[in-house]
Amino acid sequence: MTSPEDWLLSSYDYPLPPEAIAQRPVEPRHSARLLVVGPGEGARHRQVWDWAEELRPGDLMVVNDTRVLQARLRARRPSGGAVEVLVLEPWPQGEGSDWLCLLKPARRVKLGEVLELEPPEGQDDPPVPLQVVGTHAESGGRVVRFPPGLGDAPSLEPFLQRYGSIPLPPYIHGTEGVEGDRYQTRYAAQPGAVAAPTAGLHLSDALLQRLQERGVLRATVTLHVGLGTFRPLEQERLEGLELHSEWVEVTQELVAAVEAARLRGGRVVAVGTTSVRSLEGVAALHGGQLRPYRGPVNLVIQPGFRFQVVQGLLTNFHLPKSSLLLLVSALIGRERLLALYGEAIRLGYRFFSFGDAMWIPPEAVLVGEAEKGS
Repeated sequence: MTSPEDWLLSSYDYPLPPEAIAQRPVEPRHSARLLVVGPGEGARHRQVWDWAEELRPGDLMVVNDTRVLQARLRARRPSGGAVEVLVLEPWPQGEGSDWLCLLKPARRVKLGEVLELEPPEGQDDPPVPLQVVGTHAESGGRVVRFPPGLGDAPSLEPFLQRYGSIPLPPYIHGTEGVEGDRYQTRYAAQPGAVAAPTAGLHLSDALLQRLQERGVLRATVTLHVGLGTFRPLEQERLEGLELHSEWVEVTQELVAAVEAARLRGGRVVAVGTTSVRSLEGVAALHGGQLRPYRGPVNLVIQPGFRFQVVQGLLTNFHLPKSSLLLLVSALIGRERLLALYGEAIRLGYRFFSFGDAMWIPPEAVLVGEAEKGS
């Protein structure tokens, strides 16, 4: 049951000391702390490695297999001024190699201007021209034309691997300790994201093997995480809230895995909020039933939402006033979630992308919020 405060953005704010924001990932991945939400008011404190003991044989965990693109580029204007280009998503209304991008600074860049993409340090490649061919008022972005043949993520990825860098969130300062694939999940396979599905960063090869040996099954969904996922919301009244759509793919294999889990009495557990949005967003498009689907979703999940597929959630600790905080509040209630966040801060948990994790088992979900199968 919701309260009037649940519909106010200011109700999802909380004080966070800067030192609580994790700047580096822990090693090994599964050694992060895990706050286990209890069915009552309490919580238990474990490590992510122990998550395998929280699951049961026959449970199905759904992971997001998106792969983060090296989507941050350095370019120069004809005047010589530096411009940072963050590649977001293909622009289908364009000429085949147009991409929606965020430019920094953006106001000085004029429509029609040609930016010169600089080669990485130590390379002698000539600059690559990138023309600004349009604007996008909703995101404040610009439509940028890349060389021909780079119209989708698989074709653009090798180009970005040569010229770009991983776009770490702005609250992470520096890249030390984030080398290699540390900002990728171990099962990342489908290129297209500009941010990692961060709950999955905790799952090491050893933990995935342990889960398999325990009889926990795994299925994949693809949601390419966009900038809108992590942006703080701005409107105070949350009725009618809309989010930037994200591209998702639910396969027939995933639908069959969910149905099989229900038949054998297993629980459907989402790894990360992106998996939740994928499953619930596609189900909402089909009258509450999960069906194969490939395309955009923009479902808003906030207190009062009735979950049709997901019964449990492994997630990180999220930014104040974010859509992710609304989503987790829909599972266990806003007041309880903020109380748990307060406890986590007091106990020294690490927050955001490289931080610690929270496990919300089905028995901790609000009665009536997960109508199917719990």
